[in-house]
Amino acid sequence: MRIGIDFDNTIACYDGVFHAAALEKGLIPASLGRDKNSVRDHLNNSGRKDDFTELQGYVYGERMELVSTYPGLAGFVAAARGAGHTLFIVSHKTKHPILGPKHDMHAAARGFLSAQRLLGPNADQIDPANVFFEITKEEKVARAAELRCDVFIDDLPEILAMQGFPAGMRRILFDPEGQFAGSNGFDRLTSWAAIAADLNRERV
Repeated sequence: MRIGIDFDNTIACYDGVFHAAALEKGLIPASLGRDKNSVRDHLNNSGRKDDFTELQGYVYGERMELVSTYPGLAGFVAAARGAGHTLFIVSHKTKHPILGPKHDMHAAARGFLSAQRLLGPNADQIDPANVFFEITKEEKVARAAELRCDVFIDDLPEILAMQGFPAGMRRILFDPEGQFAGSNGFDRLTSWAAIAADLNRERV
């Protein structure tokens, strides 16, 4: 199978990262909730929406060393490659932040993938040539269609619901926090171990 995988909040896990970066910059009180939404809501409700926008660019462009992969992701990659599947990373993000220093966020994401040893020539890694960062959601979907993905894994229902994916493509909603229990039309799975087991059953 040809499997497409989103990057942000699907491969890259930002739990606690925005809180740590905001504390580093003195933007929030230490007592604030550690999740990204708490940081965003605090800054937005304080009339500092631009501070949050700039914080995103800082994290995505300069502080990716704070970020981890979701548990089981490396095991999934190794198992999928071992089963003969071709893996692609297809994501959308602007190349440079809207506000603040002009970090190359595409290069930072690739650097993160390399640091996590997910990219390379080995049998348990993803070919670096199979990594695509597009500027818009529409370009992301078009890339998945061009790659003829049989399966696409993403954390956002609205992405999976977009028109333009290959006909018959299976859509897996990665939902580790259980936010989308009522979502219809997608195969909702809550961990990379569950996705690996599911695709292995499908192969058998």
